[in-house]
Amino acid sequence: MPSSMTGAQLSALYDALNPWAEDDDFFLALVNERPNSRVLDMGCGTGRMTLAVSAAGHHVVGIDPNPHSLAAARRKPGAGAVTWIDGTSAEIPQDSSFDLALMTAHVAQAINDDADWSRTLADLHRALVPGGRLAFDSRDPAARAWDRWTPEDTRRRHALPDGSAVETWVESAQDIGGLVTLTEHRIGRGTDAGGGIDRAGEIDRAGDRAEHETETSVLAFRTEEQLLQDVETAGFVVDHVYGGWHGEDVGSGQGELVVVAHKPA
Repeated sequence: MPSSMTGAQLSALYDALNPWAEDDDFFLALVNERPNSRVLDMGCGTGRMTLAVSAAGHHVVGIDPNPHSLAAARRKPGAGAVTWIDGTSAEIPQDSSFDLALMTAHVAQAINDDADWSRTLADLHRALVPGGRLAFDSRDPAARAWDRWTPEDTRRRHALPDGSAVETWVESAQDIGGLVTLTEHRIGRGTDAGGGIDRAGEIDRAGDRAEHETETSVLAFRTEEQLLQDVETAGFVVDHVYGGWHGEDVGSGQGELVVVAHKPA
């Protein structure tokens, strides 16, 4: 069912739900280890990391299959210095080569089909120069993040730039084969409905045009062993797998699997 929210509103909501955080600091520091790099941001979304990498002096291509996210990215300051491509790894320009490929914000988990995941890794391997690096994050299934994806723990209220108000929460269900179904709930009130966020941060109930909608996605929770096998099968050499954003060991309680690998020279 189509969303009652506009593409711009959905992108603004995504940005509100996903501000800059320590994972972004990690990836930006990794990019900045080698100045003036050619960087591919696979699954760039609304461009949070893409634009930061570009602002740091690198040459960046951002690819994402969501046209609304790319439209939002193109409207942001500095977007003119980035090459934006609508699509998946299949649309990586054949005549391009990169020093580093990123998949941040757990985008690797959104590629939930194993064949698509293998194809993505193969495409990234082809796009990198010899010695080029791959870095991405995935949640460690041993940490069972989905147990915390409940309405009680995730309910939030947001005021969007256009004056509309949105209340969100998520719920999840573990499926077979390392897959987790995530359902996002949204209750939105547009500016024309007389609603908004009141001084207490509550959604104003004035008017009767509140829209309750859901969006479902499926995330792949791959183990460390699975990720290592997949990355190595694609032709990479794994340099590190971290359990957190400050170099913690896997299983340290941070709940992350942060993979850094390279294409052999």
